[in-house]
Amino acid sequence: MDFKLTKEQELIQKAAKEFAEKSLMPIADKIAEDNKVPPEIIEEMADLGFLGIQFPEEYGGTGAGYTCYPLVLEQIARAASGVAMVLSVNALGASAIYAFGTPEQKEKYLPECCTGKKLASFAFTEPATGSDPKQITTTAVQDGDYYVINGTKRFISLADLDGPIVIFAKDNETGKPTAFIVEKNCPGYSTSEQWNKIGNKGGSLVDVYLKDVRVPAANLLGPKGNGYGVLQYGIAFGKVGVCSSTLGGMQAALELSIKYAKEKAHRDGTIAKFPTIQVAIAKIAEKVEAARWLTYRLGYLAENMKDPRAFAKEAALTKAFVTEAGVDVSRLAMGIHGSYGLMDDYKVSTIYRDMIIGEQIEGVNDMQRMITAGSLLA
Repeated sequence: MDFKLTKEQELIQKAAKEFAEKSLMPIADKIAEDNKVPPEIIEEMADLGFLGIQFPEEYGGTGAGYTCYPLVLEQIARAASGVAMVLSVNALGASAIYAFGTPEQKEKYLPECCTGKKLASFAFTEPATGSDPKQITTTAVQDGDYYVINGTKRFISLADLDGPIVIFAKDNETGKPTAFIVEKNCPGYSTSEQWNKIGNKGGSLVDVYLKDVRVPAANLLGPKGNGYGVLQYGIAFGKVGVCSSTLGGMQAALELSIKYAKEKAHRDGTIAKFPTIQVAIAKIAEKVEAARWLTYRLGYLAENMKDPRAFAKEAALTKAFVTEAGVDVSRLAMGIHGSYGLMDDYKVSTIYRDMIIGEQIEGVNDMQRMITAGSLLA
């Protein structure tokens, strides 16, 4: 058991921190205000190898593995959560293709996602589905060498940007969800205006409308009727990204709280002298450290997976704990800042909004705990 980062991991972490502080922090407010990540930021992340850090070099990645992925995403989220969202969502879609794709599918789609030329998405949620795959209404009807897909997907990240999107639809043969790789913005594919979400500003979130979208049968991802398996497995990898992004926000909240406590004047000193402030900062530090090592461990498990079902359980457990801890940390940080924390001028208010999102995405936390309990009680 070794908790020390390797030399390579330290260098990658350092590179991500420098990128975040030099390229992201100066424009983080602008990204949030415009609700858009500048193309040059995506290009720089691609040049640094961040977009494909967990994938093999043969597919355009850097081959550093999933253990390095949280190290990068944590630093980026510490500076700008919307940019972290772009990285995380692209990784989610690409991971599903990497795990279930044929050699031809991997060769076609992964290099562009790893190099930032295109960005991947992942679309299961519909207006009436929530977390229940039985409620899916999007259909895929085979027509010769193609499938014709019709339906609506809701709250899909980066779905308006060119690239592959993994779409789940009930095929007409099995009547069960099946996963397909669809080219975004192809004929019959359209999206809504961006949803104005409460946090993670910069990462686009839209609805997807599929009207007689023709997809080659060769783009079926995984076995027919096994969409739920693809979903569970893909989302488990997605939770590495959610936890890493949450961790970055938590670390930022800790740093901001320490800085504010040391600078906020009160009579003959600062508020750092108050026991209540000291206890709040200590609580934040406790939760950050617990979240950090659970998240790093999840990255290790993703890279060294032996049992997909066991990994899904660990991902669910980690996601529920880390995102709930993120909300706790942001609330404690708001309390340290007092009335100033309520102002948009102070980044802690942004972190508070970002943290609320974590409990709801990639599966609500109560569902994650049911997954954990189901595994333990089986």
